[in-house]
Amino acid sequence: MSRATIGIIGGSGLYDMPGVTEAEEFSVDTPFGSPSDSFLIGTLAHQRVAFLPRHGRGHRLLPSEVPSQANIYAFKKLGVRRLISISAVGSLREDLPPGQMVVPDQLVDRTKGVRPFTFFGAGIVGHVAFDNPFCPEVRAALCSAIRGVGQPVVESGTLCVMEGPQFSTRAESELHRRNGFDLIGMTALPEAKLAREAELCYATLALVTDYDVWHPEHDSVTVEAVVQVLKRNVVTAQGVIAALIPLLRDEPACGCGTALQHAIMTAREHIPAETRARLELIVGKYLG
Repeated sequence: MSRATIGIIGGSGLYDMPGVTEAEEFSVDTPFGSPSDSFLIGTLAHQRVAFLPRHGRGHRLLPSEVPSQANIYAFKKLGVRRLISISAVGSLREDLPPGQMVVPDQLVDRTKGVRPFTFFGAGIVGHVAFDNPFCPEVRAALCSAIRGVGQPVVESGTLCVMEGPQFSTRAESELHRRNGFDLIGMTALPEAKLAREAELCYATLALVTDYDVWHPEHDSVTVEAVVQVLKRNVVTAQGVIAALIPLLRDEPACGCGTALQHAIMTAREHIPAETRARLELIVGKYLG
């Protein structure tokens, strides 16, 4: 199986990128079921990059149905060390209009606990640090890439992740604004939590598509309006990815790659053999 060092997860429109060569398609098996779809692995800027459509080709999966455990495990299995998420979000601020690119630095979890959010359990307990949920190195590289293609970028912000699939009520939107959140979306969690447990460097490029439902001068958010903005953003996002890949040539110097070093609480002799086998790729180097 071909391997890649960089992963991109987002909409399927991102994968028809100019400049990608030696492209191959792979299906990846995981102990957590099948990923969202097969992976496209190709060479871009002299690096192997793995692309995955988060919702499956044709957008078949609800945010709550995205198999994030399988997706993150599969990226790890392919050799990916840095994972970039491309996500459509709603804006909770007047100065973040549709079309704006944001590289958030914080997350708030407003999902409902129906999405599997950890690799641990079944006899093994681990607690990773998550105070800074995004990799600082990948965030900085993303910001540089966006500026490099001549686009404005907001270099921080709090992204609130809701369950969906329905959009917010107006009362919810106003509550999120009062809480000081900047963006709202449906997919960054549990993806970011699982990426940290898998010791991947993870960051999100958030593409603002709408003003959620709070703005008095804008209509309620609709799928049609979101899709129209997304289509306009695809070419720009492709340019950002192309500019980003050369910035990620050096070895990571952050702490993401050792996130589990002191995280596993369970005495090694009490971890079931089946659990050890399932998590060998994730935690094997720490179990001895």
